[in-house]
This record gives sequence, structure tokens and C-alpha cells, in this order.
Amino acid sequence: MPKPLTITTAISYPNGRPHIGHAYEAIATDAIARAARMSGRDVFFQTGTDEHGLKVAQTARTKGITPNAFVDEMSSYFKEMDDILNISYDRFIRTSEPAHHAASQAIWEAMAANGDLYLDRYEGWYSVRDEAYYDESELSEGADGAKLSPQGTPVEWTIEESWFFRLSAYQQKLLDLYEKQPDFIQPESRRNEILRFVEGGLRDLSVSRTSFDWGVKVPGSPDHVMYVWVDALTNYLTGCGYPSDPERLERYWSEGGDIVHIIGKDIVRFHTVYWPAFLMSAKLPLPRTVFGHGFLLNRGEKMSKSLGNVADPKDLAETFGVDPLRYFLLAEVSFGNDGSYSAEAIVHKTNTELGNAFGNLAQRTLSFIAKNLEGRLPVPAPFPEDEALLATVHEATTCAVPQAFASLAPQDAIQAWLRAAYACNAYIDAQAPWALRKTDPARMEAVLATLYVAIADLAIAISPVIPASAGSLLDHMGIPAEVRSYGALGTDWYTDLHSRGFVVEAPKPLFPRLEMPVEAQAE
Repeated sequence: MPKPLTITTAISYPNGRPHIGHAYEAIATDAIARAARMSGRDVFFQTGTDEHGLKVAQTARTKGITPNAFVDEMSSYFKEMDDILNISYDRFIRTSEPAHHAASQAIWEAMAANGDLYLDRYEGWYSVRDEAYYDESELSEGADGAKLSPQGTPVEWTIEESWFFRLSAYQQKLLDLYEKQPDFIQPESRRNEILRFVEGGLRDLSVSRTSFDWGVKVPGSPDHVMYVWVDALTNYLTGCGYPSDPERLERYWSEGGDIVHIIGKDIVRFHTVYWPAFLMSAKLPLPRTVFGHGFLLNRGEKMSKSLGNVADPKDLAETFGVDPLRYFLLAEVSFGNDGSYSAEAIVHKTNTELGNAFGNLAQRTLSFIAKNLEGRLPVPAPFPEDEALLATVHEATTCAVPQAFASLAPQDAIQAWLRAAYACNAYIDAQAPWALRKTDPARMEAVLATLYVAIADLAIAISPVIPASAGSLLDHMGIPAEVRSYGALGTDWYTDLHSRGFVVEAPKPLFPRLEMPVEAQAE
């Protein structure tokens, strides 16, 4: 039996509404999780919201409401986004939950018991927007002379009493981790950045604040709340049962377990330096992989409120459809690199790949069967060219596609699937069942039976990316739920379906042709 897979997105900071970057991360992680389930894996998939910190406290104060009321509202928008986008999470966690406070205090006490926490005075540069401390050497100067973080956010000089974590004691341990576990940080470019950062030397980390009280209380120091990243990172443990459910923890967060974090490239340092150090200190298992994906750019430009190009994923889903949006984001961008999107690109890729290469293949095949065989499933009679096509489709759908998903490469999975779809289109054009209808009806049926099996296999294989559309097609084709997995792909189901006299009706278009939105045409 394969090990359970624990896979997470980063938890989103709900200081504003979700944008397309949040959607991209959720969709990619969801597709990988769905593919793992279809490969027979026991999967725990967690996402959620990171609700503490000074930024939330300040925003709530400007709105004249409590932080709790503010995050209740804002978190609901992120959950709504996930539900609209058909994200199959097992747990939507909120760090304001009592269970999470208990987990954060438990890891704090474990780090304290290991001698890695001490009380001192903090003086240094802090970015409220990043909820991060920066060394003087990491700062740059803005146009107005203000100091800026590496992310371009303003920093302010902060002085307060603070608990510190002995991060400096973990420098060599972290370097040893990166050497022994080379896939701990992916892709390679992120790994190289972190290696250089850690090799440059680590300073102890301030891990509490006294200037505000919206956060998890530090055990034994009620005037202190935990630095938001200690609290936020611990969410992954909370969902896995830490510290009160050892059986669940052993299942989903055990030594040598398959634990994967999918996060944005801007927070790789927190997940690959601070987080493993905290876990080592608390004597808890480490993740297998932290994957830092790239950013989505709007027509090649970074999204910002000032430019007015921040896209609402709910609006995009309403305009183009959930599955076309999911497909575009995963097919267009090589996972790990930055990518760009536009209305034109979404329309083009949906119409040419989903619509023409797959939707039209299913449409004309099933419509032909409904019209010429009155919906009766055609009688198979394998010929060499039929067997060659099915072998091509089978290799793609049972090997290349699931292996690419398992390697955290959804774009590669889609490309393997698309090549198989193109092979089916070449096959139907070459075999021309519409011509065989008059000259060789038995051969026509064999061709249609081959296509019926191939289309079902393709629909099953791509369902992690377009779950609603693929599921609708499979329902229409009468494909039993128990064979909709990578391990069950084959032809036995067709024999059973045929023997039971299943009748397929003429289908509705799976992917109606998209047109450019009026507002996009005006740009």
C-alpha cells in the first residue's frame, strides 16, 4: 500500500479578497490531490486562512470592527472561492480556531522544552505587510528614501521585548537536510536561493510580539502573542491531529511520510528555513517537499490594486466557466515558473484544446452512435490500428498522466493527455466511420467501439483538472463510478456495458465555444 499523502496549500492571509493567484494555487493543489486519490492514495488535503497578525488587527481597527468579525467575513470569501472552483479540500482550517491555538501552544512548549526559546529585546526592521523581519543587508531604498523589504514593501524600525527562537543553531542542520533530501525544496531555482541564504548565516528569530494582542497567546507570557509565522505554519500540524490525536498524526504526519506543501515562491523562506527548524526543535517529522510555484501575471504585468488589474477568480469563473478556467491555468503555465493570462488566451486555449481536440471528438463520436446505431453501443472487433490507438491512449492515461501529477507537473500531465486526444482525432479522420457506414458497417462499429473506450479513458484521466465536465461526460456514457480511476482503466467495463444493452443518447456540447467578453474586446 502506498503511503498516505498529506498535501496543503499555503493558508491565505485574508486582509483582502481572493485574487487569481490564490485560485491558481488552490486549483493546482486540488488537481494533484484528485490524481493521487485516483491512483489509490489515502489523501488528506488542507487549505484555509491565516487570520492573525498586526496587519489584520490594523485593518479591523480602521473599519471599526473587531478582528474576529473582520476575519469571519474575509475567510468566508476564500471558502466561497474554493467551493466555486470545485476544490476538494478535506479540511478548511482557520487559525482562529481553538484547536489551532492549542496546537500552536503545544509546538511552542516543545521548542521551549528543547531549550530553543529565550526572552530578549528586539530591535530591527519589520514589514507589517509581509509580517516578516529583515536584516539591514536585505533592504533597498525606495524613490522617497524609505527603506523597503526584498518584496518591495515598507519596513519600520521596531523595538520591543520579544521571545527569540535559536534559529542560528539550526544552520548546519538545515544545510544537511537540503543535501540529504535534495527534493525538499522544489523547483531547483528555489532550492538554490535558499541554499545561498542559509549559507550566508542565520540569526536568531524574534517569535513574539507585545505591541498588539490579536494572535495566539504565548504559554506563560500572557502579554506576548506568537509571531504570526509560528502560528501560521503550525496549521499543517493542527489538521493532522497535533497534539491531541496521535493516531491521526501517525497517519498523516509521520516520519518518512509523504507530506507536500504547495506555496507561492515569495514565502519559500518561511517554509524551508523557519518551518523545518521549528519542527526539528519540537522533534516532529519534516515534510518531504515544499514546492514554490511562480506568480500569475496579467498580460505580462504583476497584479496590483494601483494598476487595477487584480482579477477576481469568481468573476473569471462566471465569465469563462470553472473547468475552462481550471484547465487554462494548469495547461498554460509550467508549474514552478511565472505565467501570464488574458481573456484572449483563456478563450483560445479552451476553444482549441478542450473544445476542438476533446469536446468535438466526444460530440461527433457519440452523436454518430446515437444517430446511426440508435444509441446502441457498437460491437468491437479489434484491428491492428485499433489496438495501436488504444495502446497509445492507455499508456498516456495510466502511466504518463498520473506520473506527471505525482511529480507535481500538472502541465506535463495535460500535455500527455492532449497528445493522446490528438491521436484519437487523427484516428477518426483516417478511419472515417461516416464512409464505412455504407461500405463496411461491421468495421464502422469496431472503429466507434474503439473511440468509445478511448474517449472514456481520456475523460477519466483529465478529471483531476476538469472534474465537473469529465464527470458529466462519463455519466452520459454510462461509465460506472468504480472504474473512474487510473488503476481501473481498461476494456472490461465496455464489455459489461455492451452486454447490458446500454443506450447512449446524443450529447450536448461539452465545451460550448467561448467568445471574447465585450469588456475585453474594448481593451
